[in-house]
Amino acid sequence: MEVVWGAYSFLVGACFGSFLNVCISRWPEGLSVVRPRSRCPKCERQITAFENIPVFSWIALRGKCRGCKSPISFQYPLVEIMIGLVWMFSYLQFGLTLTAARVAVLITVLAGIAITDKKHYLIPDGFTVFGLGWVVATAIISLFVGGDTPFAGAYDALLGACVGAGAIAIAGWLGEVALKKEAMGFGDVTLMAMVGAAVGPNRALMTIFVGALLGAIVFLGFVYPVSWIRARRTKSEFDPPLVPFGVFLAPAAVIALLWGDRLIEAYTTFSGL
Repeated sequence: MEVVWGAYSFLVGACFGSFLNVCISRWPEGLSVVRPRSRCPKCERQITAFENIPVFSWIALRGKCRGCKSPISFQYPLVEIMIGLVWMFSYLQFGLTLTAARVAVLITVLAGIAITDKKHYLIPDGFTVFGLGWVVATAIISLFVGGDTPFAGAYDALLGACVGAGAIAIAGWLGEVALKKEAMGFGDVTLMAMVGAAVGPNRALMTIFVGALLGAIVFLGFVYPVSWIRARRTKSEFDPPLVPFGVFLAPAAVIALLWGDRLIEAYTTFSGL
């Protein structure tokens, strides 16, 4: 039965991944994710139910629109598979519980935030408002359901939302003072309010630290040097690329949620604090 439920959770997750693709493509444009029905962005032909089956349809259509034969981005099946695996992992780790649903939905939202921020340098309110509402509502429900969970309790959720949003806002203000330009978008503030509500105040601060560390490694170790070399080769002025911080805060939040307590305990033991 575990194999059957694992496969079923993957299929459910893949369906949520399919809807996540809709949110990623429409929310940055300010469009509804409900209407109109899915269409080809090139020929605007309405997509049938058969063409909208997660993963399978992309393979059956060979990655092309059935009407105009325009290529369909590999992002669509990749996101569906990724979210399917997230939901299957949540079931295998936490069973058929509220905690499994909380973990799966939160990571799904974080994945949408990371992908959208990477593509558009934007974190839509649709993700963060829904995510914050989901975290707070399920925190209240868990008071009556009980059970072991990696999420913060109701009181720590409220405190964590304030700490997460406040800390990232202060960091953005300091960056703006130092760089003389906007260093942090408001989407990062609402993102950290959601994350803080999920993990509590201590792990919210850990999320910001780990996210900054990941961003520094990727940008200072790879993106900036490559951009600088390209500028030198083309003899153009070096313009440092923007840092989509949500791309790094999202995986940092997953780390803080699932392994944050153990990492903090290991750090305090190692440091002797």
